[in-house]
Order: sequence, then structure tokens, then C-alpha cells
Amino acid sequence: MKLLVDMNLSPLWVAVLADSGIEASHWSTLGASNAPDSEIMGYARANDYIVLTHDLDFGAILAATHGEKPSVVQIRADDVSPKAIGKQVIAALLQMALELEDGALLTIDTSRTRVRVLPLQSRR
Repeated sequence: MKLLVDMNLSPLWVAVLADSGIEASHWSTLGASNAPDSEIMGYARANDYIVLTHDLDFGAILAATHGEKPSVVQIRADDVSPKAIGKQVIAALLQMALELEDGALLTIDTSRTRVRVLPLQSRR
């Protein structure tokens, strides 16, 4: 598993994830800081990354395009620092590793974790 940490999250996430055996790169080391989300998604798809973000737009892109990859992990918390929610994020990543490898949208907040398999289907 390798994660692409979005610009809206601290580069500190890279070291925290590495300490848990998870390969990660911060977008600031891979592309332009003002790159559109679609460019980040394209890079992640082409290079087999899972996107770690605090931005809901990535889930919206998956829904709109019926995308199967890349997987996206959304942190939904007021404090998205590794110190505040890092242990919970790492536990969820390890628990949902197979789903993320196959294609999933994983949402983590302070009270629960929810996974949806890709492509996202509209609920009727």
C-alpha cells in the first residue's frame, strides 16, 4: 500500500505512516501545489497510489466518474493532524487494506469508519 498525501494535510503524515510500515509521499514532492484535484487523481491512478485527503471533492470525482481507482481515504475531523487522529487512521488503513487495494472510498471520522467499494453506486 502506498499513499499520496494531499496538500490539505501536513507533510508530517508521511513520516507517521512510514513508522507504521506504510509508504507515503506528500503531493508537494510530486506535483504543483495548485494542481487541480483531477490531476492528483490522475497521478494517483497512473502510479498506483491511494489518496489520503481532508477534501470531499475526491469522493465527488469518484462518484461522478464511476471510478474504480484510485482508492480515496477521507479524514473527516476538525483536527486532521497525525497527533490527533493518526492512530485511528493507521488502524483503519491496515484493517481495510484489501478493500483499498481493490478500490474503495474510506471515510474516517472521530466516531466511526465507513468503507464503500468502488465504483460508487447511487443509492435508490
